[in-house]
Amino acid sequence: MTDLAGTLLSRLDAGFSARRDPERAVAMAAYMRDQFEYFGLPAPTVRAVERAAFADLPGPTADDLAAVALSCWERDEREFQYAACDYLRKHVAAADARFLPVARTLITTKSWWDTVDPLATRFVGDLVSAHPELVEVMDAWSTDDNMWLIRTAILFQLHYGAATDTDRLFRYCTVQAGHRDFFVRKAIGWALRHYARTDPSEVRAFVTETPSLSPLSRKEAMKHL
Repeated sequence: MTDLAGTLLSRLDAGFSARRDPERAVAMAAYMRDQFEYFGLPAPTVRAVERAAFADLPGPTADDLAAVALSCWERDEREFQYAACDYLRKHVAAADARFLPVARTLITTKSWWDTVDPLATRFVGDLVSAHPELVEVMDAWSTDDNMWLIRTAILFQLHYGAATDTDRLFRYCTVQAGHRDFFVRKAIGWALRHYARTDPSEVRAFVTETPSLSPLSRKEAMKHL
């Protein structure tokens, strides 16, 4: 662990521990199917602890960024993983193309929508935008055996707007249209619905011309059309 990561983790630990709510922690764990432990902190409290922990620290290097993220992922309480996602988003510019394997580790470890989605849409998306050669990795992830990598590939362009590579988006959606898992089918609908804000006619045409889309994906895609 780097010095910066050590300082930041100590601050997060102190801040989270001081605000622990055991009763709320039980309810939060139950909501997430008892997959993770919690301090029991609502999102505004998590953000307040983060602001205090992040304050007055120097900008991280790529090594610092990896150390913070991986160290947070080693902790039991889910709030540490939320803090890591926010820290990565805040400092995405410190990462280069070589950072993507770290992101893959985070996506495929302690995987659930609450961490995968911010990593996909706000970190991986920005990283690929800054390093376009990484789209080849997204192509590989889009057909991976791991459903969370597939979801990430479908969602990484979520905030690209007019810069979206629609051929790539539609290809990913078509290839995974019959995927057995809810979270992949939901991601297809979400990505299409979001892109419909930019080009509703193109999304409408794609949905009409792609009968293999699941009812869930189709419903989500057409929700506002």
